[in-house]
Amino acid sequence: MSKITNTVPFKGTAEQEAQLLKVIAEKKGDKGALMPVLQKAQEIYGYLPIEVQTIISNEMNIPLEKVYGVVTFYAQFSLFPKGEYQISVCLGTACYVKGSGDIYEKLQEKLGIGDGECTPDGKFSLEACRCIGACGLAPVLTVNGEVYGRLTVDDVDGILEKYAG
Repeated sequence: MSKITNTVPFKGTAEQEAQLLKVIAEKKGDKGALMPVLQKAQEIYGYLPIEVQTIISNEMNIPLEKVYGVVTFYAQFSLFPKGEYQISVCLGTACYVKGSGDIYEKLQEKLGIGDGECTPDGKFSLEACRCIGACGLAPVLTVNGEVYGRLTVDDVDGILEKYAG
């Protein structure tokens, strides 16, 4: 198992931080405020890198490990930015038995990233998903919601080339 690292440097702005601090100030006294603050923070930044989690931890006086625990527990939160082109490979049963695992591995190899990560140029992000409801087209992947079906490993290069230009 490879160590997951963020390949894209954090580029938060002063405006984003001001928005986040305002949200925290409004919600700070509320019971159960952490979830709504995290949701707003993800809206502001698009993801929840350690820098944003640290601000939330410090401002809300909640241990960073608790903030991180919540962020990593709920699938709605992302530790990594999303790419301009978001690739999602179905690893549901129908797709998997028809080779989606190999397609997913090829994409990781070609892009140099793992699950949930984004390429250093911000162009592509990659994630595995479970059943997208296109089992008749298995194996399937989507790029920004556009469905590609009946794929083989040999189709990966052509799909990436379409978006790389």
